[in-house]
Amino acid sequence: MGPTELMEMMYLADIFKLLGDKTRLTIMALLHVQSLCVRDLVEILQASQPSVSQHLAKLKMHGLVKEHRKGAWVFYSINGDNNPMMNVILRELPDMRPIVEKQQQRLSPAL
Repeated sequence: MGPTELMEMMYLADIFKLLGDKTRLTIMALLHVQSLCVRDLVEILQASQPSVSQHLAKLKMHGLVKEHRKGAWVFYSINGDNNPMMNVILRELPDMRPIVEKQQQRLSPAL
């Protein structure tokens, strides 16, 4: 195994370790549906804001998620520049659309 392959194996080991956490894996599945802010994730996960922010920071540090501002809100989304292996993982995660849609309906009820 050459240096390039060894680096790739180390990278993948770090990613798998990072995604071995159920909360971070769930966050990735949710963000695979659409961009969400911390408030949405806190409500969906029923977790504390500091906990969710810490998980997002780890995902961001490894380049798996990115953030963008919309006014006072910070939204997180999947970083499309990921390793191709990440796209395979994302495709295999459970479909979280019903959960995200339910959250969106709570925030903007029909008139």
